[in-house]
Amino acid sequence: MRITADDLKEINLLKYYRVVRKWACNQNDLKDADLELLIYLNCLSRFTRDEFINGIYAYSWDKKRWDRLRDQGWIDVWRHRNRTTIKYSIFKTSQRCNMLISRIYRILLGEEDIPMTASNKYYNNKSYTDKVMNKVIDDMIKDPNR
Repeated sequence: MRITADDLKEINLLKYYRVVRKWACNQNDLKDADLELLIYLNCLSRFTRDEFINGIYAYSWDKKRWDRLRDQGWIDVWRHRNRTTIKYSIFKTSQRCNMLISRIYRILLGEEDIPMTASNKYYNNKSYTDKVMNKVIDDMIKDPNR
């Protein structure tokens, strides 16, 4: 069975995408473009550095993105090159990345809620943005059509 556009609209999959994306980026110190790129790379399963470069054409230029995502543990090496038979390394998204993306999908599908505990960076209401995000998250959790 194939999923149609009407199916996605009916389950309101993208209704709270912005809220969930902002929460995920804030919690994990990622930029919006980094998270969306990680979702793209996660769909590829395994990828080369060239495929990463092809994937970043749709995003804002960030020269240090590759190194930052590798250093922060979002991208792991799946197979190292050996300079004789294997000409290039192959990479994959890390377990940490896979867990975050799975959690985003579960939240978007309404199977899980964004936690409203002290571990949530918006929880303390230190700024106006935090208060607004808390209000939106509360509205999302209370939405009966989610």
